[in-house]
Amino acid sequence: MSHKDILLVEDNPDDVELTRIAFREAKVANGLVVTRDGAEALDYLFARGAYAGRNPDELPSIVLLDLNLPKVDGREVLQAIRENEKTRSLPVVVLTTSAEPFDVEASYALGVNSYIQKPVDFERFVWAVQQVGLYWLVLNHPRDGT
Repeated sequence: MSHKDILLVEDNPDDVELTRIAFREAKVANGLVVTRDGAEALDYLFARGAYAGRNPDELPSIVLLDLNLPKVDGREVLQAIRENEKTRSLPVVVLTTSAEPFDVEASYALGVNSYIQKPVDFERFVWAVQQVGLYWLVLNHPRDGT
């Protein structure tokens, strides 16, 4: 059985490394593709720019999306994902430091599947990422074609 990649959209290198460690400790077999800003994430998802050679039908199993990104922010990335027929049902989990009610409400209004505030503590961060992996990659049954 092949495992679809996980797309991590994160500009903080420390959070990228913590996420890698958490998935490794949780023995998540899926590959982790990292994009560092919203524009790069959209290029990856829609197979354009630097990712023009990528098969656009091979979508990741899940997108882990930070909100506060350079170039194109996470809300705009989420909106673009939901507006496109091919990516509309792609699971998107916001993983961000913000617990602002506005950010939570705006994310759900744009169609996010889950909103998780990143814990500051390393152990709690690793635990939270492991739980995301367990739920979305093992327990959840995605729709056919995603």
